[in-house]
Amino acid sequence: MSVIARARWALCGVFWLSGVVCALWSAALPAVNERLHLGELRLGAVLLTIGIGTLVTMPIVGRLCDRWTSRRVLGVVASAAAISLLGPALAPSYQVLLVGAFALGGGLGALDVAMNAHAIEVEREYGRPIMSAFHGVWSLGGVAGSAVIAAGLYAGADIRALMAAGALVSGLLSLVPVRFLLPGRSVERAARNVADDRQVGPIRYPAVILLGVIALCACVSEGGANDWAALHASDVLGVDPGLASLAYTIFAMTMTVARLLGDGLTRRLGPERTVRWAGSTAVAGYGLVLLATWLPGADLPVRTVCAYAGWALAGLGLATVLPVALSAVGSLHGSGAGAAGRVLSWVTMFGYVGLLSGPAMIGPLAEATSLGTAMLLPAGLGVVIAFTGPFAVRMSGRLDGTRTDDQVQASRP
Repeated sequence: MSVIARARWALCGVFWLSGVVCALWSAALPAVNERLHLGELRLGAVLLTIGIGTLVTMPIVGRLCDRWTSRRVLGVVASAAAISLLGPALAPSYQVLLVGAFALGGGLGALDVAMNAHAIEVEREYGRPIMSAFHGVWSLGGVAGSAVIAAGLYAGADIRALMAAGALVSGLLSLVPVRFLLPGRSVERAARNVADDRQVGPIRYPAVILLGVIALCACVSEGGANDWAALHASDVLGVDPGLASLAYTIFAMTMTVARLLGDGLTRRLGPERTVRWAGSTAVAGYGLVLLATWLPGADLPVRTVCAYAGWALAGLGLATVLPVALSAVGSLHGSGAGAAGRVLSWVTMFGYVGLLSGPAMIGPLAEATSLGTAMLLPAGLGVVIAFTGPFAVRMSGRLDGTRTDDQVQASRP
């Protein structure tokens, strides 16, 4: 097996373990809430603290990736992110949980930037789109982590033991794939990238901001399904709670499958057309969800099928948006827009702001109108992706000197 192929499979392992760690926390959250008697207000503060920790570490790790190479940084943060789960797992009180939550958020944010920075390097060496598959493998890791927690709790295991064991095992396993990642750049090249970064910086380039906006729109729209799909089915459509959870399950399944297959679509259509297709498909999906909300006099089964088909389409569309945006960061690398790590940290920070602000935007809108009407927001953001995404990708390609989709099409006989 070649060095680049070995690095690709090794990085898949890192993404998978990252998904496992995230799911170990998310799936265990109700049990942690019950163990420490948090309540909605304090639970919200814990989740906000995780987000703050993430946003604090991202720009720092982006700079470190440029200075020390993403492989070296990933060798440290992959294990550290998993071990940071021990804090929330063993926290004896709400105050200690807040400290552990900040550390966990910092570890996950550091891992997110480092592994995506290395994914950009692997993709550039590979010479074709492979970013989407990495994110699909991350989703598979999330399924595995959730299954571990669900099975453990069903068997009567203590949640602290489950989380602690998962943290330790994930931390040890992460030591294996990092050994097979791509060799780092030379010290001289890394120093030159850092010097270029200080001279220009990502904020000076509209393409970086546009890619960040696309990431934000995608994460808010994805959060619209993660947070509200099941609630929409039960409260708006009147579906039985046992079946209402299928709305999110359908969305998550189609998103995972689309990410695993999305690189082939990107190769065939090109990144510009892919992100336009993705945004349009997401709009169509949310359009069906809105139609199910407003169908006059339709039977419950008809409205349910319409809504579930909408969530499936939304998952298909949103799956490839973030991978395409992150791949476009690779086009900006070396173009004068700054070193890749720092540029990537800006784009991923926009995405995490979307994850944090999505509930804050959709919740009040649902309170003022209705949850069904609030789905207009993620639908509108899908329109922004469809129209702005291709322009952002085209700008990044021009900065890198690569040909755009239209230029490639024009060159064909």
